[in-house]
Amino acid sequence: MKKIITNLLALLGLATACGHQSYENAEVNTFAERIKSPDVVLLDVRTAEEFGEGHLTNALNIDVKEEGFVEKAKSTLPTDKTIAVYCRGGKRSANAAAMLAEEGFKVVNLVGGITAWKNAEMPMAMAEDAYEVDTFTTQSGKTMKFHALVHASIRIEYDGKEIQIDPVAKLGEKTINYAAMPKADYIFITHEHHDHFDTTAIKMLTGDNTQMITNQRCAEMLGYGTVMVNGDTLQIADDFTVEAVPAYNTTEGHLQFHPKGRDDGFILTLDGLRIYIAGDTEDIPEMAEIKDIDVAFMPCNQPYTMTPEQLINAARMVKPKVLFPYHYGQTDVSGIPSQLEADGVEVRIRHYE
Repeated sequence: MKKIITNLLALLGLATACGHQSYENAEVNTFAERIKSPDVVLLDVRTAEEFGEGHLTNALNIDVKEEGFVEKAKSTLPTDKTIAVYCRGGKRSANAAAMLAEEGFKVVNLVGGITAWKNAEMPMAMAEDAYEVDTFTTQSGKTMKFHALVHASIRIEYDGKEIQIDPVAKLGEKTINYAAMPKADYIFITHEHHDHFDTTAIKMLTGDNTQMITNQRCAEMLGYGTVMVNGDTLQIADDFTVEAVPAYNTTEGHLQFHPKGRDDGFILTLDGLRIYIAGDTEDIPEMAEIKDIDVAFMPCNQPYTMTPEQLINAARMVKPKVLFPYHYGQTDVSGIPSQLEADGVEVRIRHYE
């Protein structure tokens, strides 16, 4: 009888999962129609390396062969939406679909996987294409990449290490797919405001060896983390030093946003390359003590951080070789590059709205 039921389900495009729950199998065209719905979440269950070589647009990535797949899926995926799964050829995604269905998810599996999708000449996305990337070289010739994610969220790749700054999964209408990125080796959080501190993003990026570095308040909210206060220096690897520096408001009427002594800015020194992550701050006098900066990220949106004029003054104090205005929201930063040209500061405008 069980065999007969299984055959009937197969004829209907369904497959059994653990003998009780079921999931749907769909050919490419049907799958393509299904994932257009806002009630469907797309899940790539291949490895992060396979995902990076090309994936379906807006797909999340959780490796089905990684330990704890079900737990990670349950903590990441919404239970009120259909999960559309795929892999390279369909075998791994069928296994994933069965496991998810057993947990109560409604699941549809792509028959033939991404191979069938490509053969049908359906659209693809490349992981590297998603965000603007700037590349620098360290003293010993190593490559460092900065990915402009959103607002104050920065991804840094260096020597096989993943560094995330203030990761936020959703800000306004923009969503950052952290599940598609490798687990972070280091996560830095400057302070607890929602556009810098997001437990959903942190959960997606945290692996067994992830080190969290943050201020006292965020560590208390998380229940863990290495706390740095203004003035602290931490050697976290042979070629990686971190300094916590002040970040605060000075304008009357704005002091409550970022009070002095609470939040952190960070200076990261990796193989001699010095990176200043200013955090939410105005052009404070302590900036005059910050020296030899190769790359700086400085905010520009009042009433919370700096005006363009303040940012220009801050850049003249710090004198970075390259400046990325960030956290700028709707502030017009287009005039800043020309005003700092004579100061020898190269200004690069990226999508850090």
